[in-house]
Amino acid sequence: MTDTPETKVQSADISEIQRMIPHRYPFLLIDKVQDIVLNESAVGIKMVTVNEPHFTGHFPGHPVMPGVLIVEAMAQTAAVLVSKTLDLIDTGVLVYFMTLDKTKFRQRVGPGDVLELHVSVIRGRGKIWKFWGEGKVDGKVVAEAEFSAMIVPPEEPSKG
Repeated sequence: MTDTPETKVQSADISEIQRMIPHRYPFLLIDKVQDIVLNESAVGIKMVTVNEPHFTGHFPGHPVMPGVLIVEAMAQTAAVLVSKTLDLIDTGVLVYFMTLDKTKFRQRVGPGDVLELHVSVIRGRGKIWKFWGEGKVDGKVVAEAEFSAMIVPPEEPSKG
């Protein structure tokens, strides 16, 4: 069987990610995306370090990555998957969170952890996409969520 663009496993490094999604420090929560299968799935990687700004107050002396940021990292991984699937790199198209369901946080994530964000497409048609995501550390599920997102074209320059 020959690999086609649709079946070839792809990846995205940080420079390519920044050409697909607008997030930047301190809100860019993925370092790379690997195992991308267009229109199907991807795995985001977040190297969790003690230098993250949220650890100062969450919680002092016992740093815990907020669950909402784990889910946001899943959404950023999904946005890269959508961007790769629809060839949206350098277009300025945005992928916005719409819904969040069936969310569970099962284990603490902290400095030194490598957080893997496994995202699968449940439905991807037109402007609305639905995903299942699992955050994993050392192969154990630490968080899970079902979420949807909307693809939004860049705003046209204002005419004034």
